[in-house]
Amino acid sequence: MKNVVLCPNEKRDPGLAVTGKVKSLLHGLGVSPAVCHLDELSGEVLRGAEAVVTFGGDGTILHAARAASQYSVPILGINLGNKGFMAELEKDGLDLIEKMVAGEFAIEKRMMLDVSVSRNGETVFSDCALNDVTVAGMARVITISVFGDGRRMLDFSGDGIIFATPTGSTAYSLSAGGPLVEPDGECILVTPICPHALWAKAYVLNASRVVTAEIGELKRKIAYVSTDGSEPLRLESGDKITVSRSERVVRLIRLTDKSFYERVSEKLGERR
Repeated sequence: MKNVVLCPNEKRDPGLAVTGKVKSLLHGLGVSPAVCHLDELSGEVLRGAEAVVTFGGDGTILHAARAASQYSVPILGINLGNKGFMAELEKDGLDLIEKMVAGEFAIEKRMMLDVSVSRNGETVFSDCALNDVTVAGMARVITISVFGDGRRMLDFSGDGIIFATPTGSTAYSLSAGGPLVEPDGECILVTPICPHALWAKAYVLNASRVVTAEIGELKRKIAYVSTDGSEPLRLESGDKITVSRSERVVRLIRLTDKSFYERVSEKLGERR
């Protein structure tokens, strides 16, 4: 492996201290990496790249994944954040980068979700998510109808709803009462947020389903949709949010044999 891109989050790596250490390590292994900030990741940088190394938390990986997935470039995450579920290395394990350069790693594929918003029959928004698509009201409950392949699933009032991938099962969906799912699985999670209805429970759907949420009458209420925590789009009454499996996948580099169960125990804290 020769063509490596280092992608730091400067808020998580002040002065690029950790990035600099990895850059020196790679130089010692005969690799001259390019350093590219998150907002500069583009086809020009990624074409021909063999790996992107991110420095930050899961948010940094989510940001990099949008670009890297378009060019099938695998990502190695170095955790400088809080939880870091997707990251493979911590600051005390940087020497393992040698295994990546030597090609001694596995690739873990993660499914993504395509999302679009239709308003009066016209598509006004489209995006792709690795973690989740969140529909939420602001300070007041909203009414949502949910359909799976055109068949009615749920009608409820509440704070909103989350459509998550298995990767996103450990994020917002978990906090809202959704299940933990092995991240290399293939399914779509549908998790209501604080529903004002006893029957509005989380669903785990086949990855082939096309799920649609229709927004009820908002009147003076405010509602938004956001993908992976990105800039939200304000919704209007009657808007339809459609979520389906994307053809794009994110490829994560794995250098250890640590299991998903071990990661959950470490990151969420084992109950004793």
